[in-house]
Amino acid sequence: MTQQVSTQNEKLAQLSAEGVSVWLDDLSRERIESGNLAELVATRSVVGVTTNPSIFQAALSKGHAYDSQIRDLAAAGADVDATILAATTDDVRAACDVLAPVFDASGGLDGRVSIEVDPRLAHKTDETVEQALELWKIVDRPNLFIKIPATVAGLPAIARVIGEGISVNVTLIFSVDRYERVIDAYLDGLTAAKAAGHDLSQIRSVASFFVSRVDTEIDPRLDEIGTDAALALRGKAGVANARLAYAAYRAAFETGARFPSLEAAGAHPQRALWASTGVKNPDYPDTLYVTDLVAPNTVNTMPAKTLEAVADHGEITGDTVTGNIAAAQQVFDALTKIGVDLPDVFRKLEDEGVEKFEVSWNELLAATSEQLAAHAPGTEG
Repeated sequence: MTQQVSTQNEKLAQLSAEGVSVWLDDLSRERIESGNLAELVATRSVVGVTTNPSIFQAALSKGHAYDSQIRDLAAAGADVDATILAATTDDVRAACDVLAPVFDASGGLDGRVSIEVDPRLAHKTDETVEQALELWKIVDRPNLFIKIPATVAGLPAIARVIGEGISVNVTLIFSVDRYERVIDAYLDGLTAAKAAGHDLSQIRSVASFFVSRVDTEIDPRLDEIGTDAALALRGKAGVANARLAYAAYRAAFETGARFPSLEAAGAHPQRALWASTGVKNPDYPDTLYVTDLVAPNTVNTMPAKTLEAVADHGEITGDTVTGNIAAAQQVFDALTKIGVDLPDVFRKLEDEGVEKFEVSWNELLAATSEQLAAHAPGTEG
C-alpha cells in the first residue's frame, strides 16, 4: 500500500488532500482492458469515472475493441438500442469493478462510475425513472451512479430515483437557481427513501455543475458589448458561478433546516461536482477550472488532457473557493449591470447541453447500426 501511495503524482495527490476527489471524464473498453484505468487510479489519484453520450459515441466509433461483442449481438439479432445498452453497461460494470477497491476504502464516497439515461428522455419524467431503474438493475454494482439531467422534467425524476434507494449523478446544471432546485429534489428523494425504509447511508449523490461552457457562452456577449468593463470580465463567469454554487451547497448541507434530520438517519450531503473542466479558450490557463475551484468535499471530473495538465504544472494553493464567494457575487453583479442576460445564458446552455448529447446519441445509433450491418451473419469473409 505504501508503495502505491508513493507512485501518485504529487500535484494530483495534493489536490486530493485538499478534499477534491479526482474523477476522469472519459471511459472506453480499451482504457479498461489495457489497464490504463487501473494505472490512473494508482498514479493519478483518480477515484471515479464519468461518462456521457459523447464519450460513448467516441469509444464505440473508434478502433476494434467492440467488434467481437457487436458480431455476437448481430448474430443474435439484437437491434441498435439493445446493442448500445449491452456495450455501454458492460463497460460501466467493468469500470465499477476496477474502482471497487476505492469504493470500499472510501466507505462508498468515491470509486464511482456514472452512466447516463438516454438523452432523448431529458424532458420525459416517467421514462427517465423507468430507464434509471433498468440501468441500475443491469449494471448491478453498488458503486454505480445513474446520471439524470437537471431539466425541469428531470427534477421529479431525480427525487423519485433517489427515493428508490438509487445513487444519482445530476448532470447539466448551469445556474445556481437550478442547482438549488436540484438540492431540493435530492432532499425530497431522501425523505421518500427514508419513508420507504431504505438505508440512507447507502445512497450517494453528486450535482454536476458545468463550468467552461458558461465562459464559452458569456465571453462572446462581453466581446459584443465591447466596453473596458465588459472585456475585464472575460473568463471570470465560469469560476464565479461555480463558487456561488459551492456557497449554495454549504447553505443547504451545513446550515440548512432540512438536512439535519436526514443526516441523523444516515444521509450524506450531495457533493458539488465540477464538470466541463477542460479549458476551451487557449488564452486561459489549461488548469483554470481545477486550480481555481479547490474546496473541501467537492469532485472535479477532468478529461484526460486536463488531468495530465494538472499533473504536469497545476499549482494547488489550498482552498480557492471559500474565501472568494463575495468576489464571485461581484462578478455576477457586474455582468448584470453591463447588460448580460443571465437567465437567457443559462436557458440557452441547458437547451444546447441536451441537444449536444442527443446529437452524440444519434451519431452513436448511426455508427452502431453500420457496425451491426457490417458484422451481420453472411456479410464477413
